[in-house]
Amino acid sequence: MANKPSAIIFGGLNTCSRALASYLVPLEGEPLVSHLRIIDKYSVVPATTYIGSEFPKLLEKPQVEYRQVNLTVPEKIPPVFEPPAGIPPFEYVFDFTGEIWADRSEEIIINFTCHTAKLIGEEAARRKVKAYVRIHQPYYKVSGKVPQDENSQVQPWGTIGTWWHETLRILGAIEGLNLVILRPGFVYGPYTNYGIIASAIVIASVYGHLHKPMKSMWSPGKNITYTVHVEDVAGAAWAAAHWIAQLGRQAADEKAGVEIVSYAPQTTQSPELIPKNQKVIAPVFNVTDDSNSTHLSVGQTITSIFGTTFEFFNMLETTVMKFIDDDHVDEINDLHVNKWAEMRILSQPPVANEHLTAYMDKYALDKHSIPLSNSKMKSILGYQLRKPLFTKETIIGMVEQWKEERTFPCLD
Repeated sequence: MANKPSAIIFGGLNTCSRALASYLVPLEGEPLVSHLRIIDKYSVVPATTYIGSEFPKLLEKPQVEYRQVNLTVPEKIPPVFEPPAGIPPFEYVFDFTGEIWADRSEEIIINFTCHTAKLIGEEAARRKVKAYVRIHQPYYKVSGKVPQDENSQVQPWGTIGTWWHETLRILGAIEGLNLVILRPGFVYGPYTNYGIIASAIVIASVYGHLHKPMKSMWSPGKNITYTVHVEDVAGAAWAAAHWIAQLGRQAADEKAGVEIVSYAPQTTQSPELIPKNQKVIAPVFNVTDDSNSTHLSVGQTITSIFGTTFEFFNMLETTVMKFIDDDHVDEINDLHVNKWAEMRILSQPPVANEHLTAYMDKYALDKHSIPLSNSKMKSILGYQLRKPLFTKETIIGMVEQWKEERTFPCLD
């Protein structure tokens, strides 16, 4: 254990940090770290967010500790970097923090995304941690119909995308921070209940229950929606940490640095914001699988599980629906939400945890194209995908796990 690094995971209990924790300290097998501390705002006993049925077992491991901390409070940050007695200073930091609900106010998004990451990043730099890995959720839009590398312009989607993107500039500008940025595609996998894929699973089950096709307002053209298994987000994060720990920031920038330009509106005022004319460069890696998934292929795979089909609205219907504004999102969701509630009531055994939702915000309803090439991840980080393909079997496995823990309706 003495030669293994100690690590902290900040945030992400409701996204990918549970998968990373399981990767670093598996329930069976040798841990990769000497000590793992997980920090988030949620309670785990009792759980105030969905944590899945396996994560509580992981918290019983002697190498793992969990702390409930409000990371928006500056004075709370330094103490969490203090290691337990007999443990060397933390070397690897994994930053999964950030607001993930697109319908939150700009103030909330800035506070829980930019502000929090800046506090953690500055303290990590002061502590001279060997690796700081930032996971950037896919609140962006990519032009082009072919895979794009990390040097391509990736513009943020909406307010949430703008501030997630500006957070990269904030972290990249911190002197002495051994930063690596990972940009996953759409994440899926065991106990992953957030994001586009989880939402599509729930909605597809509703239409399967109704014996109707699930329809999209977006044409069946090549809308590239690259995916990535949550285990590969974890594996790539570990590979990235090990990579920069050996190189240091300067050499990492030389090998994989990308200029991160600002997309913040000229009128934006925030104490965290980096001036638009300040050049920020940091190592960036896309994290996607080899499926070459499209909007159509993902929809067809998921709906097939529930005995229905994935289709598209006609041109007239699509023209009308593309003018959807926030006031009409609730109207669109009425059918989904009401039928999902009905399915939970009819379930045998009854659904015990209502963490999955049929509600789709404007981000989930919008058109997304994420053609991010994983070539650089493979060639520079040397990471080999554990789950290279988006398969029907994996999605079935996700649903069966939810059913076993009574969080998904059993209507068979």
